Amino acid sequence: MPGSTRRHVFTDAAAVAAEAARRILVAAGTAIAARGVFRIVLAGGHTPLRTYRLLSQATADWTAWHIYFSDERCLPPAHDERNSRAAMLAWLERVPILGANIHPIPAELGAAAAAAAYSRVVSPVLPFDLVTLGMGEDGHTASLFPGRVHPVAEPVLPIHGAPKPPPDRVSLSADTLSNAREVMILVTGAGKREAVAAWRRGEPLPVAGIGGKGGVDVLLDQAADPA
Repeated sequence: MPGSTRRHVFTDAAAVAAEAARRILVAAGTAIAARGVFRIVLAGGHTPLRTYRLLSQATADWTAWHIYFSDERCLPPAHDERNSRAAMLAWLERVPILGANIHPIPAELGAAAAAAAYSRVVSPVLPFDLVTLGMGEDGHTASLFPGRVHPVAEPVLPIHGAPKPPPDRVSLSADTLSNAREVMILVTGAGKREAVAAWRRGEPLPVAGIGGKGGVDVLLDQAADPA
C-alpha cells in the first residue's frame, strides 16, 4: 500500500462497521456545514451492510444527503442481488432521505446504456465528499476486476464478462472513485488476507488503483490483516 493509504485495524467486523458509521456521520456533518450537502458513494457487497444497519439507527440531517453507488449488477431494480436494493432494505428506506436524493445506477437498461446514463448523473457533482468501497478476495473493488484493462477516461464503465455473476455490470471508473475528498475501504474476513498482503506488496490489484484527494483509509478487522 502506498504511503497515502492508511491502515486501521480493529478487533472484528462489528468494530469495523461501527467505526465506518462514525466516520460517515462525521464526514456528513463536515460537508453539510461547509457546502450544505453531503454526497456519498456506497459500496456494494455484504461487508458494508453492517454499517448501513447502524446508520439506519442514527440521527442526521438526512435531507442534505445525496446517495450514489460504486457499481451495480445488471438485474431488475427489485432483485435481491442489486446493491441499491440491499442498501435500501438495510438503511435508506428506514430514514427520511428524500427519494430524489437517492441516485441508483439504472443497470436494468443494460451495461452500456446504464453507464452512459449514470455518467450524466455523476459527472456534474464531482468531487464526491466520501467514497466507500469494499474489496473482494481477488482484490477487486466496485466491479473493477483484476487482469483487465479498464478505461480511465470514462467516468462510468460498462462491464461485460465479469468473473462473478452476473457477467454484465456497471462500475464507476477508478478515476471517478478517486475523485473524492475522502475514500474509505472496508475489508473484513480471513478470506481477504491474501489479497491485502498482495496489495501491501504493491501488486497491481484494482483496489490499489484507488486514490483520493486526502488519501485512502482502509478499515480492516484482525482476520483480514496479514500483519
